[in-house]
Amino acid sequence: MELKRVVVTGLGALTPIGNTKDAFWEALLQGKSGAAPITYFDAELFKTKFACELKNFEVTDFINRKEARKMDRFAQYAMVASDEAILDSKLDLSTLNKLRVGVIWGAGIGGLETFQNEVLNFASGNGTPRFNPFFIPKMIADIAPGLISIKYGFMGPNYTTVSACASSANAMIDALNNIRLGHCDVVVTGGSEAAVTIAGMGGFNAMHALSTRNENPEKASRPFDATRDGFVLGEGAGAIILEEYEHAKARGAKIYAEVAGGGLSSDAHHMTAPHPDGIGVIAVMKNCLENAGLKPEDVDHINTHGTSTPLGDVAELKAITEVFGDHAKNININSTKSMTGHLLGAAGAVESIAAILAMENNIVPPTINHTTVDENIDQSLNLTLNKPQKREVNVAMSNTFGFGGHNACVVFKKLKE
Repeated sequence: MELKRVVVTGLGALTPIGNTKDAFWEALLQGKSGAAPITYFDAELFKTKFACELKNFEVTDFINRKEARKMDRFAQYAMVASDEAILDSKLDLSTLNKLRVGVIWGAGIGGLETFQNEVLNFASGNGTPRFNPFFIPKMIADIAPGLISIKYGFMGPNYTTVSACASSANAMIDALNNIRLGHCDVVVTGGSEAAVTIAGMGGFNAMHALSTRNENPEKASRPFDATRDGFVLGEGAGAIILEEYEHAKARGAKIYAEVAGGGLSSDAHHMTAPHPDGIGVIAVMKNCLENAGLKPEDVDHINTHGTSTPLGDVAELKAITEVFGDHAKNININSTKSMTGHLLGAAGAVESIAAILAMENNIVPPTINHTTVDENIDQSLNLTLNKPQKREVNVAMSNTFGFGGHNACVVFKKLKE
């Protein structure tokens, strides 16, 4: 059978540097850092006292208080970002065949704050098991797409992908394939996460995964820099409307980009550390290019996983050099995590939005906070350091990797009739 073409017709972003996709994009071009001291709880005794929290966000501006109380923050974020993306797509909900509209969402953890608070409340009581009746529905990772579908009446495929930090990239690839194979006309996809909590910060600190640059948080996320000391935890959501090309064309939709393909692989190496030779990363990028029918020299821009960890950054760049060869030096490589921090399960979606907008605007956002050359990194690579760079971007790739060795790669291209 002939696979159907898939395009992007709507975007929504809720991030530590901007609460809409337009505000997010402007902040990226300004090189704005979202890192600041934690406000959600007293982090004085924690090794890391900062994170990339949302700013100036009140959920009750979007969801009534009664309904918001039934949702964990990760689900609230999903609702807000998906609302923006659906509005941006200009889908006519009154004529849409909702049986052919799916919601496929990514979350690496789900309702961590809800789980944490319910257990803490139980432990501080008299031992009587009194739990909130919404404890389980608020906590489960699949509730986000469920709530989106309930609000809009979308009755197509509905589920959550969980692959740690690769979760929303996995969701996008599943959404792509559901449309390609003719199962759906439209899929609301993306991911959300809200792990800036006592348990989240404590757990990642125990793993020595987070930066401890408490004296200068806004400079802490520094991918590719020799002085990097771990990632900065972020939160938020990214939502993308994927649509079958002919369906989008028939209604005169604005098309941001075509989804050329997606790839998956596993490191099969370690619970949390990447393979030092980037074997799984090499495989996932090759798989993605093959799936898209593209050659390495077609790629203009890669938004890397680039978490600002000592091992991960080096392994990923080695893999890029292996896959792209001499062409690697012609690619604008960046890491928008230098500004947003690491949004875990939402990272793939948010970073794909950045790559799509880079392609639409022909400008690549910077990797900020770079001051010191890492001798383990090939200096012939263009890492788009500290300021945006204008260039023609016809093909853009986004890499996302997760604990457990999960690798996902999505590639977008400018639409050609």
